[in-house]
Amino acid sequence: MQLRKGDTFELDIDALAFGGQGIGRIDHFVIFVRGAVPGDKVRVRLTRKKKDFAEARIIQLLEASPERIQPPCPYSGFCGGCQWQHLPYERQLFYKKNHVMEALTRIGGLESALVHEPLASDNRFGYRNKMEYTFATEQWFPPGNPDEPKSQTGLALGLHVPGSYYKVLDIKACLLLEETGSRILTTVRNYAKESRIPAYGIKSHAGFWRFLTLRHSRALDQWMVNIVTADRNPDALRPLAAQLSAQFPKLKTVVNNITRREASIAVGEQELVLTGDGLLLDRIGPHTFQISANSFFQTNSLTVAKLYQTVVEYAELQGSQTVLDLYSGTGTIPIFLSRYAEQILGIELVAAAIQDAEKNCAANNIRNCRFILGDIKERLTDLRVKPDVIVIDPPRVGMHPDVVDRVLALRAPKIVYVSCNPATLARDLALMKAQYEIVEIQPVDMFPHTYHIEAVAKLVLRKFF
Repeated sequence: MQLRKGDTFELDIDALAFGGQGIGRIDHFVIFVRGAVPGDKVRVRLTRKKKDFAEARIIQLLEASPERIQPPCPYSGFCGGCQWQHLPYERQLFYKKNHVMEALTRIGGLESALVHEPLASDNRFGYRNKMEYTFATEQWFPPGNPDEPKSQTGLALGLHVPGSYYKVLDIKACLLLEETGSRILTTVRNYAKESRIPAYGIKSHAGFWRFLTLRHSRALDQWMVNIVTADRNPDALRPLAAQLSAQFPKLKTVVNNITRREASIAVGEQELVLTGDGLLLDRIGPHTFQISANSFFQTNSLTVAKLYQTVVEYAELQGSQTVLDLYSGTGTIPIFLSRYAEQILGIELVAAAIQDAEKNCAANNIRNCRFILGDIKERLTDLRVKPDVIVIDPPRVGMHPDVVDRVLALRAPKIVYVSCNPATLARDLALMKAQYEIVEIQPVDMFPHTYHIEAVAKLVLRKFF
């Protein structure tokens, strides 16, 4: 069958891809279908055709899979925040484990790796402590009545439509954030509309309102509001900050980040504190962390404690070891390990992250952690310390091959690898498997209703090395 973009046809969905798309096949040719579930029979329209695969969207659900449920969110399927609300949570965990195992087998050649059942998120909804919303000059509407417009000129504040940088869905609430966050979202949207000050145009790069970032400290039940604008205009924002503070007693601070860069990043070159001190405190386990508007902090405060506890268990520290932590960020893993090790050395490329790490150590009275600023592959070349355990928590792209080589050269007895991407986890473990035994891997679900999955791997140096 010769397939062309725009073709419509029936398709049986038999698998689920990492990325959340259902998989169907015509004469063994793979077709990815967003929003489809294994067991669905669907009529689809081809939207993209490549040499080895195609993409399609559902135009009619002919037979629903027994696995399919009704999503609780009215924006499900049209919003980029979730991909799997139409799957029961137990099946989400099943597919996430499968994705880890498939990556290990297909990419890493690690068919015999022991992969445990995923540790479930403590909360299915309301688990995020941070949400970032985008302002736009045009509201995009989900497909419904064919006579209704697809978009409408006017300020929008919401989340991007999957696969579209320019379309913003003007949402009223997000179930991944606690309900107070949605009420703050509504107040900010109403104020921005009434201000008559234009939103920033994603294409025109003109306008004022750019992003709204909300942070929530679950431990203290306090909130931070960060309004990101294209220009400095405190007179326009102070009345909003005052209104928010009066309306929401648990709002601790309101800040204004200002960025003139065209890149769609909700971080400013300047920051103006409008109310409070510009900081939020949160806890993970017994430890307290200070969070500024642009600090990196794990977005699921409750479940990340399970991930860090797994790191502690896999490291098997007895109090006398030296730990090397690569990609140490704001110091959360070193702080968790500090009571079990003699000394911990973290290496991090971002200066602001090291500053946060040092502040967090001071706030928790931790004195056996120190941090080195610089490129990891260069710093490992100059390293004078011989680590007993190396903890690696890289970004989604995984480790650079030069970093892998330098890690292997250290011949540490044990490595604990923390990953947010099964594909790069498998690739990096494959590069280390000749020298290290992959003992076990523990997936941790930090992001219910999405395809994302974290995993912690325990590696032990082989005896002949």
